[in-house]
Amino acid sequence: MESASQGRLKAEVPAVTATAATTHIALKPRTATMEALEDITYGSIAGVVGKYIEYPFDTVKVRLQSQPDHLPLRYTGPLDCFRQSLRADGFLGLYRGISAPLFGAAVETSSLFFFERIGREAIYASGFHPRDSGLTLPQLWFTGAFSGAFTSFLLTPVELVKCKIQVPESEAAGARAAARLRPIPVVKDIFRHHGLVGFWHGQVGTLIRESGGCAAWFGSKETATKLLRDWNEKRSLARKPSTPAELARMRTDPLPLWQQALAGATAGMSYNFLFFPADTIKSRMQTTPLGQSTKGQSFGNEARALWRQAGLGGFYRGCGVTVLRSAPSSAFIFMVYDGLKKYFPMQ
Repeated sequence: MESASQGRLKAEVPAVTATAATTHIALKPRTATMEALEDITYGSIAGVVGKYIEYPFDTVKVRLQSQPDHLPLRYTGPLDCFRQSLRADGFLGLYRGISAPLFGAAVETSSLFFFERIGREAIYASGFHPRDSGLTLPQLWFTGAFSGAFTSFLLTPVELVKCKIQVPESEAAGARAAARLRPIPVVKDIFRHHGLVGFWHGQVGTLIRESGGCAAWFGSKETATKLLRDWNEKRSLARKPSTPAELARMRTDPLPLWQQALAGATAGMSYNFLFFPADTIKSRMQTTPLGQSTKGQSFGNEARALWRQAGLGGFYRGCGVTVLRSAPSSAFIFMVYDGLKKYFPMQ
């Protein structure tokens, strides 16, 4: 499977070099519409696959992040949260409210790939970089930040509903019993209590997490891919001399599957670790009980309250389990997306 950056360059070349077992296949010129449709369709599928893998860990993360200031901590750590959640609701309870996140994952991942393409086109259109050559790594980090910033505005309402389902009001208030909430009633309650603007409660946290995190997500993926290609090339040259054609093919052929997984896992861990504090603050804001006034609950005020309550460690509550689940999830997202683009290109 090829990397996402390689897939985006197909429109700019008349043919694709196949492996030794296949022939050269001439491709029709790719239109911007087909490329965008691939981003939306294949990004949605990849996002859904990744969400099924990570959702139980995400539920634990949100419950750890949203523990109230005025009560003793209910969970001593991720394993304790897993145990209590399994005891209370069983394994399926960890998938509570997954319908909204599945929709959100489809929106998020397809939007990320779509807006990342728009960011690339903006760089090419500016004239700062020739269209017939690949972008530099700093430019790829920029297109990731560009993508995350725009995606955050689509994602905040979906995450708001998800967080309120994962941490029901009774649990957020410290009670043991947890009401089973559904997306549609939660949406209606948010609108009734806070109006349309209420769906973007926590937007600042999502914006920081997505713009910074997606810069790391795309940038780390491409950086790891480049390092692995350089390593493969050095190993090959150490074994035997290579012709210029062989070296060129080595730089464009898909990485071995395990290296693709490694690059994708690196991207996921970078995304989640670097901007985790912003996600913690966002989760605390978005798990405020429905009907409770959010006046004065700004990103800065919530950050100061958390600092007073728990210090620096409070901002990283649930970070370990989040980084752990992000490795396989992100690896699968990139592998599914790149695989679909390679084997099922839209003409």
